[in-house]
Amino acid sequence: MKTLKLLFAIIIASALFSSCTVNQNNFIENQISLEEVVSGYDLWYIDYHRTIGNRDIPYVSKAFTLSFLDGILYANNNIADIGLTGNGLGIDVGTYNTFNGLLETNHDLDGANDFEVTIISNNEISLYNYRNNVTYFLIGYQINTFNYDRLFYENIEYFLQEYVAWEKTATIGGVPNAFDVENYLQFTPENITTFYSSQDNFGTRIDIISWSYVGGYEIFDIVGFENLKILTLNYDGGDIEEFELSVLNDGKISLFNINSETTYEFDGNGFIEFRKGNKIEKKSKESVRNNNRKRTKIERRTKIKKN
Repeated sequence: MKTLKLLFAIIIASALFSSCTVNQNNFIENQISLEEVVSGYDLWYIDYHRTIGNRDIPYVSKAFTLSFLDGILYANNNIADIGLTGNGLGIDVGTYNTFNGLLETNHDLDGANDFEVTIISNNEISLYNYRNNVTYFLIGYQINTFNYDRLFYENIEYFLQEYVAWEKTATIGGVPNAFDVENYLQFTPENITTFYSSQDNFGTRIDIISWSYVGGYEIFDIVGFENLKILTLNYDGGDIEEFELSVLNDGKISLFNINSETTYEFDGNGFIEFRKGNKIEKKSKESVRNNNRKRTKIERRTKIKKN
C-alpha cells in the first residue's frame, strides 16, 4: 500500500478500475494520477464503521456517499430520495482539487480540509486528515451498479429521523388498543434512538405538537425479508408496542401492530437534512407475525411530566 503524493504509485490503471484486486507489488511504467483515482468511480460509499481516530470531519461523517467529479464535491446526506437526488450523486456540497498531490476539499459549511489518499484495492481507498488524525475508508461504485435500495433499508433508522414528525393518515383493521389515539410520532438521534408520541388532533402544526409520551426505539431485521423491519417502541412508562415497518415511498410508512393486527399509515412532515450519528446495530428476528400475542384491551401509558 503506498500513500499518494504528487503522483500515485505506479499501478496498472486497468487493474485499478476492473473487478480484480490490485497487486500492490505490481508497479510498472504506467502512472495514474490522484484525479483519475478519485473521479474513477461515480460514488464512494463511506464505510463509517472502519473509521480510525476519535475526531471527525463533519461533512464526511454525515454523508452516506461522496463523489468527486470535475472539481465538484457531491454528497448523499439523506436516505429519503437517495438514488434520485442529483441523479444519484446527491447534492453539490462544495469543491475539491488534486493539484498538489493531496485531495483538497472546500465544503460549503465545514470549510477546507485536506486528505492524503491511499489505494487499498481496485475499488477502495482511504482518506487521512492529518489535522484531525482521522482516517476514513471509501468503497467505489458506478451509479448503474450501486444498490440504493440496500443502502436505504440498511439505514432505515436515519430515514425515520429525516422528518420532524410522522402524522397518522390511516388506521386499518385490528382491535382497539392504546396506539389508536397516538396520531404523531417523532424519531430523534437523542441517546442514539429516542421517540416521542402525541395524541394531538390531526392537522396540528408540527412546530406546536405537544408530545405525550417518550421512550426508546429499536429496529430489527427480519430473516428472509430484506425490505421489512420490526420497529419496537419501548415507552418510559413500561409499555411496549411492536410493529412490522415497511416503507411505502420516501415520505410514507406503514406500521402493522403485531398485537392488535392494526395497520397504520404515517406521512412524514417537515423534511430535514439529517446529520448521521452513531450507527445502530440491528439484530434479527426469525418470525414476522405471532397471532397468539394479541392484546385487546386499551393500555395505559405514563404521560410525559410537564414542568
